[in-house]
Amino acid sequence: MSRSVLGTLDVIAAPERPDLLAAPTAAALAALGAERAGRIGVAEIDPDLADTAAFCQAYGSPPEFSANCVVVSGKRAGETRYAACLVLATTRADVNGVVRKRLDVRKASFAPMDDAVDLTGMAYGGITPLGLPEGWPLWIAPEVAAAEAVVLGSGIRGSKLAVPGDILVALPNAEVVEALAR
Repeated sequence: MSRSVLGTLDVIAAPERPDLLAAPTAAALAALGAERAGRIGVAEIDPDLADTAAFCQAYGSPPEFSANCVVVSGKRAGETRYAACLVLATTRADVNGVVRKRLDVRKASFAPMDDAVDLTGMAYGGITPLGLPEGWPLWIAPEVAAAEAVVLGSGIRGSKLAVPGDILVALPNAEVVEALAR
């Protein structure tokens, strides 16, 4: 667990505080096994400070260590396709280029908030790649994959996770995608 990415917060091993995790996140941690799950840190935060900029400022966490998990969608032949993209908070996912092509849709966009919340079982502003719906692709920017640890949501707005990049890359349906972020 890397303390520095979470700034001034007290960090503990995530499996020790399941109350700070959304149900899908807790289930995903359990599926990782004790060793890998124990490398993920969790810290309780003020839910009103869950958005990246507010979080970084309030807790002294460097923005370059924060990552955003965004849910994107697009339609093809009447079917809605979803994916999650994990990019550093200092960048943006290339939704209209790389993501659209990978989803194989004419137009991709951020999924509507209600859909993202309902489908993931997580709070808006706290969606994390740990516990995404089965079968969803998880596309990870190379900078996130290479990080010692990044700050992510926990599935709720009242805590943050510190997750090593190698654990993220090993998640189901995860793939490192060049040029995902700009």
